[in-house]
Amino acid sequence: MTKKRWQTAPTAPTSHLATFSHFPRPIAQILFNRGITSLNKAEQFLQGEAISYNPFELKGVNEAVTRLRHALRQGESIAIYGDFDADGVTATALLVETLRALGGTVRPYIPHRVDEGYGLNRDALEELATDNVRLVVTVDCGIRSIQEVAHGIQQGLDIIITDHHSVGDQLPPALAVINPKQPGCPYPGKDLAGVGIAFKLAQALLRSHQKVAVTSQEVRLIEDDLLDLVALGTVADLVPLLDENRSLVQRGLAKLNEPQRPGILSLIQQSGLKPGKINAEAIGFALGPRINAAGRLAHARTAYNLLITRYPGEAEQLATELNRLNQQRQQITHEIQALALEQALAGGDVPLLFAASPDFLEGVVGLAAGRLTEDFYRPAVVARVGKKTCRGSARSIPEFHITEALDQCADLLVRYGGHAAAAGFTVSHENLTPLAERLKTLAAQALTGQVLQPVLAIDVEIDLGQLDQRLHSPSRSGWSIHLLRLQCNPHWK
Repeated sequence: MTKKRWQTAPTAPTSHLATFSHFPRPIAQILFNRGITSLNKAEQFLQGEAISYNPFELKGVNEAVTRLRHALRQGESIAIYGDFDADGVTATALLVETLRALGGTVRPYIPHRVDEGYGLNRDALEELATDNVRLVVTVDCGIRSIQEVAHGIQQGLDIIITDHHSVGDQLPPALAVINPKQPGCPYPGKDLAGVGIAFKLAQALLRSHQKVAVTSQEVRLIEDDLLDLVALGTVADLVPLLDENRSLVQRGLAKLNEPQRPGILSLIQQSGLKPGKINAEAIGFALGPRINAAGRLAHARTAYNLLITRYPGEAEQLATELNRLNQQRQQITHEIQALALEQALAGGDVPLLFAASPDFLEGVVGLAAGRLTEDFYRPAVVARVGKKTCRGSARSIPEFHITEALDQCADLLVRYGGHAAAAGFTVSHENLTPLAERLKTLAAQALTGQVLQPVLAIDVEIDLGQLDQRLHSPSRSGWSIHLLRLQCNPHWK
């Protein structure tokens, strides 16, 4: 494990400390580190007040709501096309539940990781069109599916893209594109997860229905009913828990701790947890991995079925299966990581670790890449060599934007997409070696001369004497010492 270098945040300016002079100085410093410079914002942050932006500020939402309401009125068949990870599965369940509550004819479609791969694919769109689907809404995918969307349109489909991944030079030619990262989108919250964006679309639909009912069906669903799914997908996808994300997860945790879904209750029990004790850590290390295990080793619809079932008996069976798959996933990941490490290090000290083999299981290559990046603080790519193509996952470090690197390899790739720190791709056999060589060259150019050591971000250094009752529970806001990230410096004597 690479040792971390400590990086203490710059001291807040005197003007900021003066504004927050009635706060303990460490708290004032932490607020500055979080970008909170006004007293109103500070009170909102410290007291956990809900932040909820207007969903209609999202570019594309008006067009999407108009088309979906038309589909609901006409009884058209709607497909929700999701990704196979926890973010995509929760987003799929969320939109299916919302549209069905509004009287819609809706079907989920989650591709098989091995047979179909990540994102939209032509065969799936053709199948949906043949089954009389007229409108497809993607969740957590599609922002780079230029050709696939064009093909779906040729099949007679209207397509709405909702996604949160990095945007390329060109947007897909969809009826509407909802992604706060796209140019010209005024929405303040740029870091929503895929399920967060699906929630904002659901929010817009429910609010539109309240003003003008789109069907005669009684709608018993309210926005808060969806927040458990939002919390699960948001934490599992590792997006920053700041701003609106923080509020959504905070509200969602309250729902998770009083679970109304039999599937979530059974999953909590299978994880060895108890309602009332669920926090973000429980999602990240217990619930999320079990939801993800379905798409990694089998089919993500097992996890989807768990989230939507209303029957306790079925919920118990599905949760037991997810627990079994997760245990199997842990063992396989360990084995593949060892093999990938041996192959990646065979070439000596390289700026980017790259390993590919037909023996690797596609569902866990991303986990193996993540472990390599964590252990060596280098970008890492692990790919499975299939019969016709190779599918891989990449994990990276802050000094190397992996999706921008893949942008520079687009001519070699069949399909790709992701974030700054994580990405997935499909590449033909003949381009696998050229891809590895180009990525290593790009990494060498970007990383040469840099200190490749993980950073431990320190908010503020304080004396032990400052840890008094006022810091722990000041009377004004009731905030607590949990705001502080306390570390013991091994160099202190």
